[in-house]
Amino acid sequence: MLLAIDIHYKSTYAKAVGVLFHWEDEVPQRIMTDIINTVADYEPGQFYKRELPCILQLLKQVDVNALEAIIVDGHVYIDNDKSFGLGGHLWQALGEKVPVIGMAKKAFHNTEQVATLIYRGQSKNPLFISCIGISKEKVLKKVKLLHGSYRIPTILKTLDQHTKNQ
Repeated sequence: MLLAIDIHYKSTYAKAVGVLFHWEDEVPQRIMTDIINTVADYEPGQFYKRELPCILQLLKQVDVNALEAIIVDGHVYIDNDKSFGLGGHLWQALGEKVPVIGMAKKAFHNTEQVATLIYRGQSKNPLFISCIGISKEKVLKKVKLLHGSYRIPTILKTLDQHTKNQ
């Protein structure tokens, strides 16, 4: 089972949503939501300080040790020197026991060695895939096979819709 997580920030709180699914699923097996009332301010270059506490709060609803991997909307590494981004900090926070996959819509400068571009469907825009604790080859193969004929897999579109809904 995989868990994809996204966070949506409102004026006074954050909404964390997670979807549990198998690689081949079109719809989630389960959708989890949590409201976080105390959210850190955004710090340029320190995005994980705002996002990570929200993710960890949501993870209290699931047995993380039973997960094949967690997918975040972001990067595992923020540079070719493998400085941790959100995904790397999450992996570290979970005791380096749960693999993390970063699926980002935008690149970071100087990450061409740690993020692989994947073009899905007919899209001319790639997803930027990075991972830790799991084989990159396996992740790249599986991401290409996720349901949906567009750039963003169906399961992640569902996640995004639930995250942005009131």
